[in-house]
Amino acid sequence: MSLALDARFASRFSRLPDQLSGLRLALVPVLLGLAWFGAHSVFVAVLAVALATDVLDGFLARRLGVCTEAGAQLDSRADLATWLAVPLCAWWLRPELVAAEAFWIGAGLVSALGATAYGWIRFRRLTSYHTWGAKASAVALGAALFPFLGWGLVLPLHLAIGLLVASQLEEVAITRTLSEWQSDVPSWWHAKNGQTGRGPEAASADTGARDQDPSSPL
Repeated sequence: MSLALDARFASRFSRLPDQLSGLRLALVPVLLGLAWFGAHSVFVAVLAVALATDVLDGFLARRLGVCTEAGAQLDSRADLATWLAVPLCAWWLRPELVAAEAFWIGAGLVSALGATAYGWIRFRRLTSYHTWGAKASAVALGAALFPFLGWGLVLPLHLAIGLLVASQLEEVAITRTLSEWQSDVPSWWHAKNGQTGRGPEAASADTGARDQDPSSPL
């Protein structure tokens, strides 16, 4: 009985992870607008919602058994858009803080954009590794943003950006190691030892399954 209930629950909420990723993507222009108009308190609340969706979408996709290439790519696009928007929003809200921390913020942006660009050049698509390091750095950055924007505390931001740079260097190493695009690669060790997540074969299987099932949400 419990298995039947679990199956019904998973079927009913199978689109929820992608909807959360889509919501995060849709919130990017909202964040930009709030920052432009100086709505600091509302911006912080909306940013908290956006970051919460980043935690929940992958967790729910794994628990519901609906991890797909399309979902991984949507998640990566939402992440990229959000984290590209945040520095600009921070500049509009607290320009003096951002100017003082230009080196650190620039280092984080260069590392993230460099790793993304290298993956695109090699595989012609966004990398969607979702490594342990990237997840840890996203949590650290999210936690560091609030004291930075609220009280100007920079040490948590420095630590988070250091973790981000390390995670992006690992992503570059993963891209160099893989012979073809893969999603959900926990670490460079997994890539080196062939213990990766989803590749083109799995993506093709997803596509075939969706073609055969007209009720599929993807």
